[in-house]
Amino acid sequence: MTKSEKSARWRVTASIALPLMGLISRISVRGIENVPTSGGFILAPCHFSAIDPVVMGVALWRAGRTPRFMAKESLFRVPVLGSVLRGLGQIPVDRAGQQRAMGPMKAARSLAKSGGGVIVYPEGSLTRDPDLWPMRGKTGAVRMALDADIPLIPAAHWGTQILMPRYSGRIRFFPPTPITVLIGKPIDLSAFKGKVLDQKLLTAATEILMTAIAELQGQLRGEKPPTKRWDPVEHNQTTTGKFK
Repeated sequence: MTKSEKSARWRVTASIALPLMGLISRISVRGIENVPTSGGFILAPCHFSAIDPVVMGVALWRAGRTPRFMAKESLFRVPVLGSVLRGLGQIPVDRAGQQRAMGPMKAARSLAKSGGGVIVYPEGSLTRDPDLWPMRGKTGAVRMALDADIPLIPAAHWGTQILMPRYSGRIRFFPPTPITVLIGKPIDLSAFKGKVLDQKLLTAATEILMTAIAELQGQLRGEKPPTKRWDPVEHNQTTTGKFK
């Protein structure tokens, strides 16, 4: 963990969050050795519960790195919460207009320069897949990794759907929920480097990433992931926000 990552704010946050999560869950983390001990990186996990970011934050903290997330810009305008997010170095992203594309790029370059890492959910929202497998991914995580030339690391977990079911708004406090996080090896993006980052290239690279995430989740579930990714558009579903 770099000196800048050992801030008093993060120590206070960890001293509160870790014991609380320890009361309601039993989190085990595998593949910690795949997280760089220094330098910029992007960690791309699956996403099917609102509590996923907290669990992935615990995993990165155990790896000796500070968890940072891409967060909607509107959250930074919420009183108190906005100050906390800014104080912890979280990254605001405006999803509207040109800044929707430019924001992540600037954040990636900043992270690479400062040697930090960020957790990016490539699905852009909780998966719509009825069986909680990763759905079709968005290209932002891959674009950021290629643009900043930093490692892109897939990750998966299993158990948060019990701790806090998708869109339920309820947390199971007892008994403590077993949760396993599996961090994979960095994705090999060498075939895409030095090329024009058009939609075709980014889509192909994103499918490689989503396949890796699904395979990691399959290991945790003891199941084989589906060969075709769930596509919300094909099922008349929105790609972000809540759905029924």
